[in-house]
Amino acid sequence: MCAAVCVSKGLSGVFRRLTLSPQVPRTPGLDFSRSSVISRLFCNSRLPLLVQTAGIHAGSCHCTVAPSITETEEPDSLYKNVAVLVKGHDKAVLDSYQYFATLAAQELGINIDKVYEPPKRIERLTLLKSVHIFKKHRVQYEMRTYYRCIELKHLTGCTADVYLEYIQRNLPEGVAMEVTRTLLEKLPEHIKEPVWNTINQEEEKQRQ
Repeated sequence: MCAAVCVSKGLSGVFRRLTLSPQVPRTPGLDFSRSSVISRLFCNSRLPLLVQTAGIHAGSCHCTVAPSITETEEPDSLYKNVAVLVKGHDKAVLDSYQYFATLAAQELGINIDKVYEPPKRIERLTLLKSVHIFKKHRVQYEMRTYYRCIELKHLTGCTADVYLEYIQRNLPEGVAMEVTRTLLEKLPEHIKEPVWNTINQEEEKQRQ
């Protein structure tokens, strides 16, 4: 019993010393709380400028997208006739592409003037079967080029560009295309009046 009382008195004395001991004041440099560390991290002048600016302008990010549609006051060009000529060595491929091009023109509301097949071109080349052989042993190679022509009329420049880009992107391999455009131009001012009227006016001025 006496030993237990002595132990309890010793513990109570220790607790009193701890409670009565003066508290150590906190220095500003040893404050490791979360808010103080973050604030000093962004406000420290020794850090790079990139970190400071990132902390300041984190919430003021603006994203602007340029408009994709541009309006111009220039008048659109007018085409009287647009001729699309395609050529290749496979007749079936040209027939399929002709159907595709005419169907695309009909869907876009383009006026089709005529679709025809120009005469084919045949090139023949006669060679020896081998380098070291008699002249009577020969072989002949023939290359045939087929054509298809689609003529469109009364087109605007915007419609013509869209249609031509569409059919050119779907042009099959081994097929070449040639486009001929007939542009409508405004009549120049110096030839609007008949020439003989200007001649008569000059003669009258000379007489006076």
